[in-house]
Amino acid sequence: MDSLPDLNQIKTSTNHGGGLIKEEDEALSPMARLFHEPGSNVYIISMMGCKTKINPHVVKQNLLHSLVRHPRFSSLQVVDEKTGGIRWVPTNVNIDNHVIVPEVDPNIAFPDQFVDDYISNLSKSPIENSKPLWDLHLLDIKTGDDEGTGVFRFHHSLGDGLSLMTLLLACTRKSSDPDALPTLPISKNSGYIKFTRFWSVLEVFWNSIVAVVMFVLTVLFLKDTETPLKGPIGVENRPRRFVRKSLSLADIKVVRNAMNVTLNDVVLGVTQAGLSRYLNRRYSESWNVNDTYHRMGNDIMPKNIRLRATFFFNLRATTRIDTLVETMKTGTTGRWGNQIGYVLLPFAIGLKRNPLDYVKEAKAVIDRKKASLEPLYTYFVVYLVLKLFGIKAVGKLNHKVFFNTTLWFTNVPGPQQEVTFYGHEITYIAPSCYGQPNALMIHVTSYADKMMFVISADEETIPDPQQLCDDLQESLHLIKTSALAMESAKTK
Repeated sequence: MDSLPDLNQIKTSTNHGGGLIKEEDEALSPMARLFHEPGSNVYIISMMGCKTKINPHVVKQNLLHSLVRHPRFSSLQVVDEKTGGIRWVPTNVNIDNHVIVPEVDPNIAFPDQFVDDYISNLSKSPIENSKPLWDLHLLDIKTGDDEGTGVFRFHHSLGDGLSLMTLLLACTRKSSDPDALPTLPISKNSGYIKFTRFWSVLEVFWNSIVAVVMFVLTVLFLKDTETPLKGPIGVENRPRRFVRKSLSLADIKVVRNAMNVTLNDVVLGVTQAGLSRYLNRRYSESWNVNDTYHRMGNDIMPKNIRLRATFFFNLRATTRIDTLVETMKTGTTGRWGNQIGYVLLPFAIGLKRNPLDYVKEAKAVIDRKKASLEPLYTYFVVYLVLKLFGIKAVGKLNHKVFFNTTLWFTNVPGPQQEVTFYGHEITYIAPSCYGQPNALMIHVTSYADKMMFVISADEETIPDPQQLCDDLQESLHLIKTSALAMESAKTK
């Protein structure tokens, strides 16, 4: 197997960076190894706004006694010259190499733009492989909403999104109680498949068969429609722009209660509506359609657009926050890693007279996905191809699937209460990714009473990602208004 050019190559008897390589040094899991393949070399980035100025010394000292004690965050990833595999090799962590505090002019003219540009520039280069693959950037600059901004960056091989979010929250405490850990929303149903007594085994079997067929067709030739949202080959190597929009969780719950659906159904309905509004505008601009005609709500888009998201599922039980606190104290990994499957989630693109139809259609689609084994199937296929053909073949398979779809979509639950990060009050947490072979990623996370939509966009393909955020916000407003009108009509 060819060794990776971007990782250290060492022999199994070499002392490297303070860590002695021994036979018991652990190999990267196949899923972690996959995140070093072309097209899958993905980084997770998590932005945090602070209500107070950030004290770098306090942050560094606390990280040494928490995050750095986790084995994955104090180990190098090195290539074994004999086997070509990659192993976790413990090393001594110099915290100053991981916590970056750039000098910033406090009187800079456009501080919000500076912060946005700084975060975007992080996507232009990888983390140096001579140290564990994570860093934290502390921007001591006042923006419109915050006194400072922290930006965590992790290579995806360190863990999946839910693991990393839980680990991050293990470094926080409730704002209302400095000694109490925050809590995550808990689903009433365990597992990723939400069965009910009305779903039969036959339905699950049928939905799974359909999913398998669509997956195979997508690998072979089935591509999404070439819309203004679909990026070209090689888009994973371009820098990204990260924008966010905070929406009211209470507004989403209004729609949920009125329609008797789940929060996920509403979020996906809002996403479908926002994508439709955005695409309609882009087509009207490219075709020079009269602006008045467009503003009247006329559907200008081509019919039968095929637009799918790769929607990621966590395949293991959520690790408790207090459990991760204990693992950091003991220096063990516990239940950790990348255990994720995905489904191909189709969006029905088009303007609708009744905004509630977006939620109804999203619910119908996601219900079929829940009543299938598709996430397990994709996870199984990855391992089967790995065993039969090797990691390179798996990388090519996933790249083909991802490229033939339009976007990545994922959601990770955030804390139910406002939190502090080593004493710094947090106003928002906004995770996202870069390095994926799609021009667009939409990540949704909750924080206290807010629902945050985070856009990761290739600016050459999507030059106005903030407009997409605005379309998502307007879509929620229209859906909520329609839901309230429906409730009012029922009571009359």
